[in-house]
Formats: sequence, C-alpha cells, structure tokens
Amino acid sequence: MMERGDPAPKLFNRMRLWEFTQHFVVEPTDGSSAPFIAISRLDGSFKLTDDVPEVTLLGAPKIWNIFGVVGVLKILAGLYLFVITERECVGNHMGFPIFKITSMKCFPCDHSPKKDTEEQNKMEREVSQLISIAERTPGLYFSYDVNITLRTQLLHDLGDETKLLPLWRQADPRFLWNSYMLEVLKDNKLDAYLLPVMQGSFQRTRTDVGGVNIDVTLIARRCTRRLGTRMWRRGADSDGFVANFVETEQILRVHGWTASFVQIRGSIPLLWEQIVDLTYKPIIKLIRPDETPKVFEKHFLDLNSKYGDVHVIDLVNTHGGEGCLCKNYSSAMQNLANDSVRYIHFDFHRICGDTDMGWLSILYHKIQAFLFKNRYFLLNEKGDKVQGQLGIVRTNCVDCLDRTNVTQSMIARKTLEAQLKRLGVFGDGETISSQPKLDSCFKIMWANHGDAVSTQYTGTPALKRDIVRCGERTIQGALQDGWSALMRYFLNNFRDGMKQDAMDLLQGRCTISPTKIEAPKTKKDEPEFVLSVPMGLTLIMLSWSFSLNSLRRARKDPWCLVFTVMWACISMLILSILKSNGRNLCSRPRPSPQFR
Repeated sequence: MMERGDPAPKLFNRMRLWEFTQHFVVEPTDGSSAPFIAISRLDGSFKLTDDVPEVTLLGAPKIWNIFGVVGVLKILAGLYLFVITERECVGNHMGFPIFKITSMKCFPCDHSPKKDTEEQNKMEREVSQLISIAERTPGLYFSYDVNITLRTQLLHDLGDETKLLPLWRQADPRFLWNSYMLEVLKDNKLDAYLLPVMQGSFQRTRTDVGGVNIDVTLIARRCTRRLGTRMWRRGADSDGFVANFVETEQILRVHGWTASFVQIRGSIPLLWEQIVDLTYKPIIKLIRPDETPKVFEKHFLDLNSKYGDVHVIDLVNTHGGEGCLCKNYSSAMQNLANDSVRYIHFDFHRICGDTDMGWLSILYHKIQAFLFKNRYFLLNEKGDKVQGQLGIVRTNCVDCLDRTNVTQSMIARKTLEAQLKRLGVFGDGETISSQPKLDSCFKIMWANHGDAVSTQYTGTPALKRDIVRCGERTIQGALQDGWSALMRYFLNNFRDGMKQDAMDLLQGRCTISPTKIEAPKTKKDEPEFVLSVPMGLTLIMLSWSFSLNSLRRARKDPWCLVFTVMWACISMLILSILKSNGRNLCSRPRPSPQFR
C-alpha cells in the first residue's frame, strides 16, 4: 500500500515484452529499476520477478517493444493481455504529452490443455473474431503524466492528497475505457503498469491573431456506461445512463490565461430502441414507458451532481418516428420535478434545412442568458481560479452526431469569441469569421472532432461535415454524406452485431464459456446471414431481367406476357421474404438481458 503523502509510482513509458513458450514477461526499459511482470501462458497467473526467466533454457524468445499495458481481458475462455505496440504524440495538455494508440495487440495468456472438440474450436474462432475487432478500436488516447479523463476545472480542484494517487485512481470512471481490463492488474498491485486509457478525440490548433498566440484544444471523452454501436445502443438504460454520451471540452490558452468550456451530448434519456431489419430507417419503438419517470430522474440528477444546472437542446424532428421521441421527451420534461433542468426544442431540419445554418442564431439567442449566467472555467496567468463553469448545455438529435456537432460547434464558436474579447484579443464587434486563419483552424478542429465521435459510434465520419469544415453545404460534402449514409446502413445491418459483442467483451458485460456457447435462437452464424441477403438480391435482379426479356418478346408471342408476370411475381415474393425476415437476416449481438 502507498503511504499517505508518498507520490504515486511513475508510469512506465517504454517496455519490452518477452514471448516465451510458457511465459510472457513485461520488462520496463525506460531506466526504471522495477520488478518485471511474469504471466504464465498455462494458467494466466501473475508474479513479479527480477530477471527474464528461461532465456538460457529455451533459446531466443520473440521480443516486442511496447509502450504500455492496456490491461488483461479475463473471460471464461481464458486471459488475454492487451498492449500498445505503436503510439503517436498528438499534442500537449497541461504541459504533458498526449498519445494516441495507433496499434494495439492482444496476446492469449491462458493456453492450458483443453479438449479439441467442435464446441472448443467454435469458441476459439469466435473469440479470435472478437479480439480482432477489439484490437482495431478507434480513438484511444492516454498520457503517462496527466489525467485526461478529468476536465480542467476538476483537475484544478483536486486535493493535494488526490493528486498523489496513481492516475487510474484519479480517473473519472465514466471515461476510463479500460477500467475492466485493469482489474487483474489492480488485484496484483501493479500501479506503475496501470495506464488509464480514454476513448474519444484530442484536437489541438495553434495560430496567431494580431501577433497574439492562440492555443485551442478540443477534447472529447466517451462514456463507457452504455457503450455501443449506433443501432444496438439507443436511449437510456434502467440506471439512467444514455448511449453515445460524450463530454466535449474546449480549452483556450492565451496571455498565460486558461479558459475551459464544457458541453455534453447524449441519446434521448427514454427507454427506446430501433432494431435493424434491412429497412433504411427502422421503426423507433418506446419500451417500458412506466419506468420513464424514474430513468429520467436518475439521468438528470446525475448530470446535476456532476455539472450543475442543465440546459437541454433537443434537435429532433417533430414528425415521423422522431416526432414520437420528441413528443415523449417534451412530455417527460414537463413532468420532471427539477428546477435545475431547462428544455428547448429546435427542429433543426425544418428551420435550417441542409444549407442555411445562419438560422442557428435563433437557437443561440434563446440560450444566451443561460450561457452567460453559468459561464466557463477561467484561470489567470498565476494559475488562480477566477471563475468556474456552473452549468452545462446538453445537446441531442437522434444519433447525437451530425446535427449535434453542427450545433455544438456554433455554441463553442460564440463562447470562444466571448473569451477572446474578455482577454483583450478581440475588439468590439470582432468575430472568429473576421480572422481567416483562426476561422479555418477552428472549423477543421471541430470537423475532425465530429468525424472521430461519429466513427466510434457508427463506423463512418459525420454527416454535414462540410458545414462544420467549410461553413457551407458543398456538392462534394453532399456526395460524401450519401456514401457515409450507405456505409452506415451496411455496417448497422451486417457488421455491428459482432462489433457490439466485442465492445461488451472489453467492458466485462459479456462472458464466453469454454464449455458452452449460446447463439441467438433466431439466427445462424453471422456470415451465413450476410451472404443470404446478396443471394436474395441477386435472385430478384435475375427475376426482373427474365421478366423484362419476356416483355420484349411479347410483341411476337403474347404468351410471353405470362412469363413476364410470373417472373415479376417471383421477384416480389423474394423481396417480401427478405422484408418479413429482415431482423433475422441482420447481424445481431448476443441475446443476453445484461446487454439491454
């Protein structure tokens, strides 16, 4: 145990992984004099050692240079060690370097002899697929020196004793992506190896305005409480945690002063789902409406306790499936007995359309008083706190991606302008738009931010990205949106089920038994379903081609009209079969109640 007042051991930033037949050994190579970790490949047990075992007995092992231990995935099928094999420095925060994981590798640690049965082979293949997806998880960031899971205001307010704790103990558990995988290392008291990892985005830009250096950092922190893919994680769970919850912090540094402004986004906190079924827009369905008041109360009480007053901006449509959500969201807000929460609905598509974002000024004027009252966090050049942020703006559309990012970037732009005026960089009437270099950097930063958040939730960059990046709708942007929409449809229907399983596995919400694998009762293995849809579409195209061919011959032989109708009916029959079995033909995660 660490003595009170003693500094936490410094995290190792360079290591060597020795891969032996029966052991993995992790050796710090950054000059630290610390014991090595030896991990048995037979039973997954851990122990500390002062040297590399078996090197003279078993000859030269395979050696990997690594930059951190992400953690150990402990499932019934065995133990798996995740390490960072490549990293990229993306900037600095609080004077310390921030890194992005560009390559992560997993090593099985428990390969004790097992019976080579068909079930065992199936389990091995399934685990291998999920691990492969896990290794490609996008948007993972870390630092050896500073806690990036906490916003600047919380970092400043930390007590002296808390600052002495290891970084993983300082971390906000909502944004600690590898929390579950650190459990085994925590049990073995290996603080110097416990590297906290956050999923999200880190963007930084530096420019000058009238000879004044402007430094702006944009950090997105993705919550792990209801982590998942777009269609398989919607709305809230029974504890009030919502899907695609992201905390976004914009940090300005100028003249030695530091200003931090935080916004949040998150799915509509109702219990609802939108199960893929091969249609482009699956039906939105509200579930367990009797639990809504309790879920609502939990969600907003949690936000109040963490951020203060909350101003909700709801951007969904008032018609169609979104209209149902809008109506119930508004109704639940009216029944919420909480004076610290305000709600405003702004029909983004009806008011702004796809091109005229100038109408967002209407929305800004409606929330301007709230923003002024609740302010932003500010430190002077001596590091003293001048003011704190007292409240938060919570923005959502249906996915909390495209419309949300456009709106949040507008609010962030207005706030940055106010900060620059207060700190003497801007004069009266001066705006970011009047500074082309700063304007371009700001747009690119927020567009990259939106793409990162969208990729982690949907697998594609954000839509309407040209509006954020260029300030207007472009033909190229519209074409990119069309391609991204098609890719979202494909991934939602045929890939995200297994991706959801991989996410649940990494968060400790999924177990795979070496003796029993429960597959969904309504489908076969996923690859068979992916192949059945193209097969059905191929048959439809062939039927229509035969039908058209028969129609052309009908001029000479009227009996060909019969074949025309027959082939047309066959194509319609196949289409109806695909439609009626849409849900079963899509990629679905494991049917466990703990996933809901």
